[in-house]
Amino acid sequence: MLHTKQPSIRHASSATKDMTVGSPYALMVGFALPTFLSQVFQQLYNTADAFIVGRYLGTNALAAVTSSGTLIFLLVSLFMGIAMGGGIVISRYFGAGDAPRVSAAIHTMMAFGLASGVILMVVGVAFTPTLLQWMQTDPEVMPEAVEYFRYYFLGALAMVMYNVCRSIMNALGDSRRPLYYLIFSSVVNIVLDILFIGIFQWGVWSAAAATVISQAASVVLCMAHLLRKGNIYTIELRKIRFQRDLLIEILRYGLPSGVQNSVIAFANVIVQSQINSFGKLAMASYGVHAKIEGFAFLPITSFNMASTTFVSQNLGAKEYGRAKKGARFAILSAVLLAEAIGACYYVFAPQCIGFFDSNPGVIALGVRQARTVALFYFLLAYSHSIAAICRGAGKAFAPMFIMLSIWCVLRISYIAAVMCLSGEIGYIYWAYPLTWGISSVLYFIYYLRSDWVHGFEKAAKA
Repeated sequence: MLHTKQPSIRHASSATKDMTVGSPYALMVGFALPTFLSQVFQQLYNTADAFIVGRYLGTNALAAVTSSGTLIFLLVSLFMGIAMGGGIVISRYFGAGDAPRVSAAIHTMMAFGLASGVILMVVGVAFTPTLLQWMQTDPEVMPEAVEYFRYYFLGALAMVMYNVCRSIMNALGDSRRPLYYLIFSSVVNIVLDILFIGIFQWGVWSAAAATVISQAASVVLCMAHLLRKGNIYTIELRKIRFQRDLLIEILRYGLPSGVQNSVIAFANVIVQSQINSFGKLAMASYGVHAKIEGFAFLPITSFNMASTTFVSQNLGAKEYGRAKKGARFAILSAVLLAEAIGACYYVFAPQCIGFFDSNPGVIALGVRQARTVALFYFLLAYSHSIAAICRGAGKAFAPMFIMLSIWCVLRISYIAAVMCLSGEIGYIYWAYPLTWGISSVLYFIYYLRSDWVHGFEKAAKA
């Protein structure tokens, strides 16, 4: 049960931001901008690897690195989704002014991060060859892919703990410090890439090692901030443990998001395995396109993160009309931004793909995929926006069901059917806009007809 609202706790530190007062639009833009810049630098981790590896180590090494995204996302997505659930719980209690529950949720989240990071490290290192074989990785690429993945997953604990720390800070309205820490760690990553590969001429494993070291640096900075005494968010090492009621609450809101992420990742791994069957040029082009698309979609992801925190804090404070106003603004902003970005990518696709790999075959396939999907980015943005609002409202099961049925089952069924009827790679590319469109229709209906603003109250009664 929520305690009486106590606004004073939310002003205990400049590192927190109360999103229940002030202009919703200014607050959301102010939150989204540092989040956007943070994600730009986060994308620089693997993008720097891809660019430097492609320039110095050749197409095989590039394919090994760029094909890593889908498999890494598959393995980490469940844990990251649950971390998002923890952020929702923290935002809710923060908006309601319940300081003891905020602190308890933060310490439970830290315990979860430590346990899941160790599990992910063991699983990732042990099962890398099996997973890569399952994805039909080209035999020419396999040795370097195994090498890259294993070194990458040795740093899984740092990767998980950074995301847990970022979720905690974002839930409290602080999107600036994650930006500062990522700027530092991204610079470290790029410098180490150049040093290890360009100067020392080490293999593809060193690109993964550079990423791990830079992620560990960001965790050190996050923990230095969160261990400071006298704040609502202060972490005390002796208090880091699982608290049963809060762990259940975190799983209630986070597990559906984790399953949703895993479903998307699983579907993408199936797509990647089909792409891999077309050879290393198709692998490299698909991976490069994924890197570019990751950058292109960052503004939309930033608004989605802002809307989740905004909606969660305001529903915790029972500011229902304000939550609706912020949700509408987030949807409109994301859709317009996505279409503008998609149009630019459509026009400049050859230059974008060629920046990573000058191989004509890679460029041709990458441009073909880009010009198949880019003008449909508004559909992808709409689906993700509604999903983010539902998560912030504590109603994560609906997005999970839609993603499971459309982005996984339907997408995989479509690809299996078209590959039986025709072995043409272009049909695989069309799987994305088709499933984006269907999910957007379902999300539109759900948003209009569901009582999402009372999600927390209904969950509490249940």
